[in-house]
Amino acid sequence: MPSGQQPPSREGPRVNEDIRVPQVRLIDQDGEMIGVMSTRDAMQRAYSVGLDLLEISPNAVPPVCKITDYGKYKYEAAKKANEARKKQKTVEIKEIKVRPNIDDHDYETKMKQMKGFIEDGDKVKVTLRFRGREMAHQELGAKVLERIRTELVEVVKVESMPRLENRQMIMVLAPK
Repeated sequence: MPSGQQPPSREGPRVNEDIRVPQVRLIDQDGEMIGVMSTRDAMQRAYSVGLDLLEISPNAVPPVCKITDYGKYKYEAAKKANEARKKQKTVEIKEIKVRPNIDDHDYETKMKQMKGFIEDGDKVKVTLRFRGREMAHQELGAKVLERIRTELVEVVKVESMPRLENRQMIMVLAPK
Protein backbone atom coordinates (compact mmCIF):
# COMPACT_ATOMS: atom_id res chain seq x y z
CA MET A 1 0.00 0.00 0.00
CA PRO A 2 1.57 3.38 -1.00
CA SER A 3 2.38 5.80 1.79
CA GLY A 4 -0.25 8.45 2.48
CA GLN A 5 -3.04 5.99 1.67
CA GLN A 6 -4.71 4.26 4.57
CA PRO A 7 -7.98 2.39 4.96
CA PRO A 8 -10.85 4.30 6.58
CA SER A 9 -10.41 4.90 10.30
CA ARG A 10 -13.96 5.89 11.26
CA GLU A 11 -17.09 3.76 10.95
CA GLY A 12 -18.04 3.01 7.35
CA PRO A 13 -16.42 4.01 4.07
CA ARG A 14 -14.89 7.40 3.28
CA VAL A 15 -17.08 9.92 1.44
CA ASN A 16 -16.39 13.04 -0.68
CA GLU A 17 -13.64 15.19 0.93
CA ASP A 18 -12.56 12.33 3.24
CA ILE A 19 -11.10 10.52 0.19
CA ARG A 20 -7.53 11.82 0.18
CA VAL A 21 -5.80 9.88 -2.61
CA PRO A 22 -4.60 11.39 -5.89
CA GLN A 23 -6.42 8.94 -8.17
CA VAL A 24 -9.47 6.67 -7.97
CA ARG A 25 -11.15 4.10 -10.19
CA LEU A 26 -14.64 5.47 -10.76
CA ILE A 27 -17.99 3.72 -11.18
CA ASP A 28 -20.87 6.04 -12.09
CA GLN A 29 -24.39 6.09 -10.60
CA ASP A 30 -25.63 3.53 -13.16
CA GLY A 31 -22.89 1.01 -12.28
CA GLU A 32 -20.84 1.73 -15.43
CA MET A 33 -17.04 1.53 -15.06
CA ILE A 34 -15.62 4.96 -16.03
CA GLY A 35 -11.96 4.19 -15.26
CA VAL A 36 -9.03 5.75 -13.40
CA MET A 37 -9.18 9.54 -12.91
CA SER A 38 -8.13 12.18 -10.41
CA THR A 39 -10.13 12.31 -7.19
CA ARG A 40 -11.04 15.96 -7.80
CA ASP A 41 -12.55 15.16 -11.23
CA ALA A 42 -14.48 12.22 -9.78
CA MET A 43 -15.84 14.43 -6.99
CA GLN A 44 -16.95 17.07 -9.49
CA ARG A 45 -18.76 14.44 -11.54
CA ALA A 46 -20.59 13.29 -8.40
CA TYR A 47 -21.55 16.86 -7.41
CA SER A 48 -22.72 17.63 -10.95
CA VAL A 49 -25.41 14.92 -10.66
CA GLY A 50 -26.20 15.86 -7.03
CA LEU A 51 -24.77 12.70 -5.44
CA ASP A 52 -21.78 11.71 -3.29
CA LEU A 53 -18.46 10.04 -4.10
CA LEU A 54 -18.30 6.88 -1.95
CA GLU A 55 -15.15 4.78 -1.49
CA ILE A 56 -16.19 1.15 -2.01
CA SER A 57 -12.86 -0.68 -2.02
CA PRO A 58 -10.24 1.35 -0.07
CA ASN A 59 -7.49 -1.31 -0.23
CA ALA A 60 -7.45 -1.59 -4.03
CA VAL A 61 -4.80 0.34 -6.00
CA PRO A 62 -6.17 2.82 -6.94
CA PRO A 63 -9.19 2.77 -4.57
CA VAL A 64 -12.57 2.05 -6.20
CA CYS A 65 -15.16 4.80 -5.74
CA LYS A 66 -18.80 4.97 -6.80
CA ILE A 67 -21.14 7.87 -7.41
CA THR A 68 -24.15 7.24 -5.16
CA ASP A 69 -26.40 8.79 -2.51
CA TYR A 70 -24.58 8.31 0.82
CA GLY A 71 -27.76 8.61 2.91
CA LYS A 72 -29.40 5.85 0.89
CA TYR A 73 -26.23 3.73 1.18
CA LYS A 74 -26.21 4.07 5.00
CA TYR A 75 -29.92 3.20 5.15
CA GLU A 76 -29.43 0.05 3.02
CA ALA A 77 -26.43 -1.04 5.14
CA ALA A 78 -28.42 -0.59 8.37
CA LYS A 79 -31.33 -2.55 6.88
CA LYS A 80 -29.00 -5.44 5.93
CA ALA A 81 -27.48 -5.48 9.42
CA ASN A 82 -30.96 -5.63 10.99
CA GLU A 83 -31.99 -8.53 8.74
CA ALA A 84 -28.85 -10.45 9.68
CA ARG A 85 -29.53 -9.84 13.38
CA LYS A 86 -33.13 -11.10 13.03
CA LYS A 87 -32.03 -14.34 11.37
CA GLN A 88 -29.42 -15.02 14.05
CA LYS A 89 -30.35 -17.79 16.50
CA THR A 90 -28.98 -17.64 20.01
CA VAL A 91 -28.29 -21.07 21.46
CA GLU A 92 -29.63 -21.34 24.97
CA ILE A 93 -28.84 -23.97 27.56
CA LYS A 94 -32.05 -25.46 28.94
CA GLU A 95 -31.87 -27.40 32.17
CA ILE A 96 -33.85 -30.55 32.92
CA LYS A 97 -33.74 -31.93 36.45
CA VAL A 98 -34.25 -35.64 37.09
CA ARG A 99 -33.94 -37.97 40.09
CA PRO A 100 -32.31 -41.43 40.28
CA ASN A 101 -35.62 -43.17 41.03
CA ILE A 102 -37.69 -41.27 38.45
CA ASP A 103 -41.11 -42.70 37.60
CA ASP A 104 -41.81 -43.87 34.02
CA HIS A 105 -44.42 -41.22 33.28
CA ASP A 106 -42.21 -38.42 34.67
CA TYR A 107 -39.32 -39.77 32.59
CA GLU A 108 -41.42 -39.72 29.40
CA THR A 109 -42.51 -36.12 30.10
CA LYS A 110 -38.89 -35.01 30.63
CA MET A 111 -37.85 -36.81 27.41
CA LYS A 112 -40.58 -35.00 25.47
CA GLN A 113 -39.34 -31.67 26.85
CA MET A 114 -35.72 -32.50 25.95
CA LYS A 115 -36.67 -33.50 22.40
CA GLY A 116 -38.51 -30.19 22.00
CA PHE A 117 -35.50 -28.19 23.21
CA ILE A 118 -33.13 -30.10 20.91
CA GLU A 119 -35.43 -29.54 17.90
CA ASP A 120 -35.41 -25.81 18.66
CA GLY A 121 -31.61 -25.92 18.44
CA ASP A 122 -30.94 -25.44 22.16
CA LYS A 123 -28.49 -27.35 24.33
CA VAL A 124 -29.87 -29.39 27.22
CA LYS A 125 -28.16 -29.69 30.60
CA VAL A 126 -29.46 -32.79 32.39
CA THR A 127 -29.00 -32.48 36.15
CA LEU A 128 -29.58 -35.60 38.24
CA ARG A 129 -29.84 -34.72 41.93
CA PHE A 130 -29.09 -37.19 44.74
CA ARG A 131 -30.73 -36.77 48.15
CA GLY A 132 -29.69 -38.30 51.44
CA ARG A 133 -28.66 -41.96 51.17
CA GLU A 134 -29.10 -42.00 47.38
CA MET A 135 -25.41 -41.01 47.20
CA ALA A 136 -24.60 -44.62 48.10
CA HIS A 137 -26.26 -45.76 44.85
CA GLN A 138 -24.72 -43.53 42.22
CA GLU A 139 -24.94 -46.33 39.66
CA LEU A 140 -28.74 -45.81 39.60
CA GLY A 141 -28.22 -42.19 38.57
CA ALA A 142 -25.64 -43.19 35.96
CA LYS A 143 -28.18 -45.68 34.52
CA VAL A 144 -30.83 -42.95 34.18
CA LEU A 145 -28.41 -40.64 32.35
CA GLU A 146 -27.23 -43.49 30.13
CA ARG A 147 -30.88 -44.32 29.27
CA ILE A 148 -31.46 -40.66 28.28
CA ARG A 149 -28.31 -40.66 26.14
CA THR A 150 -29.18 -43.87 24.30
CA GLU A 151 -32.75 -42.71 23.55
CA LEU A 152 -31.52 -39.42 22.08
CA VAL A 153 -28.43 -40.80 20.32
CA GLU A 154 -29.77 -40.02 16.78
CA VAL A 155 -30.47 -36.33 17.45
CA VAL A 156 -27.82 -35.27 19.97
CA LYS A 157 -24.11 -35.39 20.62
CA VAL A 158 -22.90 -35.51 24.20
CA GLU A 159 -21.01 -32.29 24.84
CA SER A 160 -19.92 -33.29 28.35
CA MET A 161 -20.21 -36.82 29.66
CA PRO A 162 -21.97 -37.40 33.03
CA ARG A 163 -19.77 -36.12 35.85
CA LEU A 164 -20.37 -35.93 39.59
CA GLU A 165 -20.39 -32.50 41.22
CA ASN A 166 -21.20 -32.54 44.95
CA ARG A 167 -24.63 -34.23 45.20
CA GLN A 168 -25.53 -34.11 41.51
CA MET A 169 -24.53 -35.66 38.20
CA ILE A 170 -24.47 -33.34 35.20
CA MET A 171 -24.52 -34.16 31.47
CA VAL A 172 -24.75 -31.62 28.62
CA LEU A 173 -26.35 -32.56 25.28
CA ALA A 174 -26.15 -30.52 22.08
CA PRO A 175 -28.11 -30.94 18.83
CA LYS A 176 -26.24 -32.69 15.98
